[in-house]
Amino acid sequence: MTEQSTSLFWDNYISKTKAYRIKLTSARWYLRHAETYIRAHANLRLAQHSAPQMEKYLREKGRNSYLEDWQFKQMVVALKILFVEMVKTSWASSFAWDDWVVAADSLPNSHASVARDYQAIAVDQKEALDYGAADSDSNLYKRVVNYYPEHIRAFIEKIRVRRYSIRTERAYLGWILRYISFYSMQDPAKLTENHIARYLEYLVLRRKVASSTQSQALNALMFFYRQVLQRELNGRIEFVHSRKPRRLPVVLTADEIKRLFSGLENTTQLLMANLLYGCGLRLMECVLLRILDVDFGYQQILVRNTKAKKDRVVPIPKKLTTILETQIDKVKALHIEDIEQGFGKMYLPGALTLKYPGADSQFRWQYVFPSSKISTDPRSGISRRHHVHESGLQKFIKKAGEHAGITKNVNCHALRHSFATHLLENGYDIRTVQELLGHADVSTTMIYTHVLNKPGVTVTSA
Repeated sequence: MTEQSTSLFWDNYISKTKAYRIKLTSARWYLRHAETYIRAHANLRLAQHSAPQMEKYLREKGRNSYLEDWQFKQMVVALKILFVEMVKTSWASSFAWDDWVVAADSLPNSHASVARDYQAIAVDQKEALDYGAADSDSNLYKRVVNYYPEHIRAFIEKIRVRRYSIRTERAYLGWILRYISFYSMQDPAKLTENHIARYLEYLVLRRKVASSTQSQALNALMFFYRQVLQRELNGRIEFVHSRKPRRLPVVLTADEIKRLFSGLENTTQLLMANLLYGCGLRLMECVLLRILDVDFGYQQILVRNTKAKKDRVVPIPKKLTTILETQIDKVKALHIEDIEQGFGKMYLPGALTLKYPGADSQFRWQYVFPSSKISTDPRSGISRRHHVHESGLQKFIKKAGEHAGITKNVNCHALRHSFATHLLENGYDIRTVQELLGHADVSTTMIYTHVLNKPGVTVTSA
């Protein structure tokens, strides 16, 4: 290229960024990413580049733990503009650019799947934000810790000894913080059952919360008084209960499922969505799948550490077998490269790293859906490739539902609801559906029997 043609090329490149809603002031950074890529392949014309070369380049960049998530995403979009809009190579239009963007979200240290093992029990003020309290509670957390550090420390110790999930831990903590704040930072040890009742009524009458939310607040306060303050509450707490009706789950028809999936062009997100619907998985159960949990011999997936604290087995739909095998082959190739580059260690929960030395580098412990980027834990300094962030799939499902013209509230859990309902519609007995969903009590599964209101639909008893 002559100097003039090169200048025109990049001027045209910048004009193409407008279609991607990139501000003119930011366009130069995208241009720099494109220039960096071209310099890295100086001996090869752009028209001769291929999808494997692009994947190799992105994998290498993804191993740079100093590259921020937003920088990596910016680079992917910059290269998409270069090859889709400018060079217009045949492979670029079908390349999984969105896969790389979505999978680049690193897990924050407060994320539920890693936070508990990374966090110390210390609760001094400077660690308040690192603890991982919800954004809306972070300032309140610091205030309460200033007043009652012993209460918060005792709460964290007691709830972790009982192995409550970290999401429950955070939810309970939030209610305790708000309860103390509601009574102007009075010592909760000096408050009575009447104070609890007044607070629960405030949630209903002023905050208009649902009955399940009010029940969670009550459970949090009961746990706090009984386990932390070592005080048995006298008598029954009388309060106004929320009368908000329990809503039926959102269920998609078979046709809506087909339309929804046809709008998911991202192959990884499509596979994950199919697992939610085809296996009845919860979102985090899907995201946390590891290679050793997938058994092609018996055509089943072992779902570990479920909400009910009980492992369960779900069958792999036959149509997903080949796609799932391909995904695992990609993970294996990525893991081999990571090992060669000095990475490849995987986060293991609890004391498994001590129990099984070297297991964190084994392929079988890798996530089925790994992040496209390696991140470094600031506490330990260890660089790891975690699983993808669940928010990516949530956004894709919602967006696909809108594009499919589905007016229902489409989200990831609606696929699990649809799985259960469609099984009942097809005559499966309620106990089987209960086992597949992993419900501890069949009464939870009974909510799906609303399909019986349809003419001609029957459910086989166990």
